[in-house]
Amino acid sequence: MSTAHVLLGLLAAGPLHGYQLKRAHDERLPRAKPLPYGQVYATLGRLERDGLVEQAGQDRAAGPDRTSYGITAAGRERVAAWLGEVEPPVPYVSSTLLAKVVVALLVADVEHARGYLIAQRRAHTERLRELTRIMTDPNANLGDVIAADFAIVHLDADLRWLETTLDRVADWHREVRA
Repeated sequence: MSTAHVLLGLLAAGPLHGYQLKRAHDERLPRAKPLPYGQVYATLGRLERDGLVEQAGQDRAAGPDRTSYGITAAGRERVAAWLGEVEPPVPYVSSTLLAKVVVALLVADVEHARGYLIAQRRAHTERLRELTRIMTDPNANLGDVIAADFAIVHLDADLRWLETTLDRVADWHREVRA
């Protein structure tokens, strides 16, 4: 994810200062890793340097002066171009889960590898239940629901892969050990 593009997109609705941007990011992308304040301000500095945002005012709300930033025409063009790019499917599988399964097959006997897979399946299933509760919560906001949908689909794919791997673990173990 490009933090700069996300911040530009958030600023498209109107000028905000750094604290508001951080809050907006964390609210609009509720299941994403929270954005550190330092990253917000460093990114705003680069965006201003590049002419994609500009200072839109100063305000003081029970604390230090806060500079609000607004998106420029060049910033809007940058967001539009970014949104027009199709995100390519990732060319490499880079998952800790996959790496741990392969290592478990390399260093453990079949039953230990199977035990790891079963424990991992249990953890995935519990997370799936948590996300399903969000989906059925009448007070959940749309951002939470969309993020939960995304996570559920990925967890479901992981669970199917774990099941397939459990079915193949003995054969795979023999192949890896050969």
